[in-house]
Amino acid sequence: MSRPGLVATDLDGTLLGPDGTVSPRTARAVARVEAAGVPVVIVTGRPPRWLGTVAQQLDHRGIAVCANGAVIWDLHNDSMVGSDPLDPLVLADVTRRLRSKLPEVAFAVELGTAFRHEPIYQLGANVGRPEVSVGALAELVDAPAVKLLVRHPSYGPDELLSAAEALLGDAVTVTHSSYEGLLEIAAAGITKATGLARVAASHDIAAQDVLVFGDMPNDLPMFAWAGHSVAVANAHRTVLDAADEVIGSNADDGVAAYLEPLFP
Repeated sequence: MSRPGLVATDLDGTLLGPDGTVSPRTARAVARVEAAGVPVVIVTGRPPRWLGTVAQQLDHRGIAVCANGAVIWDLHNDSMVGSDPLDPLVLADVTRRLRSKLPEVAFAVELGTAFRHEPIYQLGANVGRPEVSVGALAELVDAPAVKLLVRHPSYGPDELLSAAEALLGDAVTVTHSSYEGLLEIAAAGITKATGLARVAASHDIAAQDVLVFGDMPNDLPMFAWAGHSVAVANAHRTVLDAADEVIGSNADDGVAAYLEPLFP
């Protein structure tokens, strides 16, 4: 393809290697894109509180669309540009409906710079972090949240996604980005595509001039929106099917290898 007007990429499983870090080759490739005057946008399910190490490895380059589109974050100075959180009334309704039909689910909320979870919620990567706290469900849903997380002990992610979509319809946006029984819920209509579109518009860049990279179902909205979509070889089957191109895996610096001839 010709040189894009904007480059957008997912982090985990895409730009980052299997160890969760930015390789030196990838950091150089991102630096060359930005040096050419082309905006680099990180589009991730991660909240801002998980961007510190990545921002350092990228030398604080670019803008980040976080929490699947709910937060826009400036990596140059670590500041929020905008957000579209879930309303507390919506949080209360969604959690009530899910638990009534799927009683084994456990909930947590991302607040942007903090994380709160029910006692039964399995923490995973959040274990031991100072910004993490425990609370009853009523406490979790009493303030706006950028993302609601839903865990199920036995459902797989695709099965859980189908069940939640059937229960919730278009009241919220439901997606997943892992191979566990874990869903990520944002406000209705908020996706990686809406966040990316907001950033592109701020640069007067049209969708057809945007190049995107991704690997999981939460990347599908931006694949549909952007002019050219590229999946890494390790991507979820739905992402591989939706992509305009498939490249090397994240373990092989696939994104860097694709960008290098475009930005020599």
